[in-house]
Amino acid sequence: MGEVEIPNRALFKASEVCEIASVQPYVLRTWESEFPDLGVTKTAGGARIYRRSDVEKVLRIKRLVFNDGLTLAGVRRRIEDEAAPVLEEATAAPIRELLGRNAKERLAEVKKGLISILDMLSTAGTSGSSVEPAARKSSSRPSKPAHKAASKPVKKRPTRR
Repeated sequence: MGEVEIPNRALFKASEVCEIASVQPYVLRTWESEFPDLGVTKTAGGARIYRRSDVEKVLRIKRLVFNDGLTLAGVRRRIEDEAAPVLEEATAAPIRELLGRNAKERLAEVKKGLISILDMLSTAGTSGSSVEPAARKSSSRPSKPAHKAASKPVKKRPTRR
């Protein structure tokens, strides 16, 4: 299989991808189901759109299946193995050191700081009010602000007699 020229565009239709890769549409749809990260996006009209990186991945899958004789499971394993980042020991050591040193405690401190900033910002708009900010729950998710729902008049149906 020789080099395939991909047009210099950002997005492609499914039919264009099939033409570039010389595969049938059912083959492309099968690969979409086997590789969920293939990046298929449906437009408002329902057409499937692919990025340039998706076209490159389709060509890679085709080469591994047809030239190297791999099954789709073998292709998935090969792509996952290649995608796994391998850090050299010199690069990995500082990262391990940073993650190992009380990471949870440091993240809790950062969270407290962000909550206090949020409290200051929410009270700054009250024009000098001396009211203390409400105590926040210590949950892992910030609470959503309460919004007042716009009240709509309810239409009454005429009663039958």
